[in-house]
Amino acid sequence: MPEIPQLLLGTFLFRPYVFVFLGIYVLSCATAYGLRTSLSFLVLGYLIAFASEFSSIHNGFPYGHYYYIPTTTHRELWIAGVPFMDSISYVFMSYAGYGMALFLRTPSGDVENQEYWSCVRKVETSWRTLVLGAVLFVFLDVIIDPVAFRGDRWFLGKIYGYREEGFYFGIPLSNFLGWLFVGFALIKTFQLLLGSDLFRAARGLEPGRAKWSRLLGPVLYGLIVLGNLSVTFWIGEAMLGLAGSGMSAILLFFVIRKVRRRKQHLPG
Repeated sequence: MPEIPQLLLGTFLFRPYVFVFLGIYVLSCATAYGLRTSLSFLVLGYLIAFASEFSSIHNGFPYGHYYYIPTTTHRELWIAGVPFMDSISYVFMSYAGYGMALFLRTPSGDVENQEYWSCVRKVETSWRTLVLGAVLFVFLDVIIDPVAFRGDRWFLGKIYGYREEGFYFGIPLSNFLGWLFVGFALIKTFQLLLGSDLFRAARGLEPGRAKWSRLLGPVLYGLIVLGNLSVTFWIGEAMLGLAGSGMSAILLFFVIRKVRRRKQHLPG
């Protein structure tokens, strides 16, 4: 049985991409909302994600019945039958979904204007941002889960399966419904942190700095999508890659439209 320090090192070496995404999350969230908020959501988000996975592999809720195959327990850290990095990935993925939702919903305006930032604060904690962020969170899983399910065809390995495979490249509908439910829980938790007096004091950042740090959320979202689509095509899953690319193109259309609208509001 490997020691925990060895497993932690193995986790880093086995899944370095996860730590890159996690680092972008910490940088973005800490500069935009404060390090306390970033670390608090890292812990709370992990606990919510772990509880959801632990429940599902034992009770079938919320993702449906699936199981982990302990093929990497000697290489990376597992906790109570769940790979540590799987649950922690939910944190930066939900933040990326939230960040993209915030980008799409935040109106254009003068970042030096207090009224603009008052509007941004309302958008940050609104239920519309919550719903859109949860949907975008599910969309990430639509891209990721099918290629992770085929982990035996790349370095991840075959680490999980479903009792009954589903309609979408082997992924059942219950899985996506579960992600929607957990996405609501994660993003609502983050919104509650933002609205708490305990964390609000840590958000007194310069408007320009806060603006650009918020853009790292959508950047993180795009990197996750591009990374997984690249692996999809690399392993020869052309139909899966085309399906993911088509859905991504729709989202890209809205992003480009938003960027153009923002440019129209820039001075000069």
